[in-house]
Amino acid sequence: MSWEHDLFALLDDLEGQAAAAWEADREAELADRARTEYGAVTFASRLMASRGHDVALDLPHVGRVEGRLARVGEEWCLLSGTRQDWIVPFRAVSAVHGASERSVPEVAWSPIDRLGLRAALRRLADAGARCLLHLADGTRHEAYVHRVGADFLEAREPAGSELLVPYAGLVAVQSRED
Repeated sequence: MSWEHDLFALLDDLEGQAAAAWEADREAELADRARTEYGAVTFASRLMASRGHDVALDLPHVGRVEGRLARVGEEWCLLSGTRQDWIVPFRAVSAVHGASERSVPEVAWSPIDRLGLRAALRRLADAGARCLLHLADGTRHEAYVHRVGADFLEAREPAGSELLVPYAGLVAVQSRED
């Protein structure tokens, strides 16, 4: 009977080793799958999960801007701060602080969430809001967004001069209450 006991002990040991090896392979596969799936997560989907929360954006020539993330679109976000709002194209963001660890996949976004930067700028033009345009070269222009084109905005400065700003040159549009 001793040899049967030894045989069953050996088989139990081999079964335990096989289960441990399977578990190690499974953990490695799950980790690899998680890395692969995370590769499909977009910047916009991470920000979408942060909507309604306080975050800070680092912007070139502007610095850190803090506020509540009010809207997120495909290529822009709206940050609501004290007495001012910021429309920021994603390409101008250097870093985000305080973002959610989660993401909201784009298939779960509403049609309104899919609106582009042009829609946000058209809303400013329709409202006739006084804005401070922060440009990629570090300059700032106080102006009113007058019209919005396919790849640029037209603004009027208080003195009446017109200014055309290509979206590529735009870091942020800061609207402020009077």
